[in-house]
Amino acid sequence: MASAQIVYASMTGNTQEMAETIEDTLIDLGVDTTLTEMTQAVASDFEQADICIIAAYTYSDGGPGLLPDEADGFFEDLEELDLSGKVYGVCGSGDTFYDDFAVAVDMFDKAFAKTGAKRATDLLKINLAPETDEDFDKLDKFAQDLVSAVQ
Repeated sequence: MASAQIVYASMTGNTQEMAETIEDTLIDLGVDTTLTEMTQAVASDFEQADICIIAAYTYSDGGPGLLPDEADGFFEDLEELDLSGKVYGVCGSGDTFYDDFAVAVDMFDKAFAKTGAKRATDLLKINLAPETDEDFDKLDKFAQDLVSAVQ
């Protein structure tokens, strides 16, 4: 049975909802899944999983988009890992009001690329919270793509 580690950072609950939706789909697909809030996780948790997922919001105080504050140490530790042979996906929420829409997704994608893991699905950015059938379909496809990559 494949295993997945989902790590999320959520300020408003939007990204947590994304992570929980992905978790539900993975469980339905028979994947042994662990969901952890980023402040409770360590990057090396990914070493024990076949599928590595980060769901993170982008923070902005009017300037450029930034990683969530709670992601700083985690992000640096992630870049140092060797996750060769693993697959990953990155998703997150943002606000299209800002020029740097959901750039934390791009930042985590670059960090994962340094680990040797293989991105197995498109980056997924959702405006604010997942609300529409299209949003939930994208989240389901995100999870399905990751499972297909390890089978």
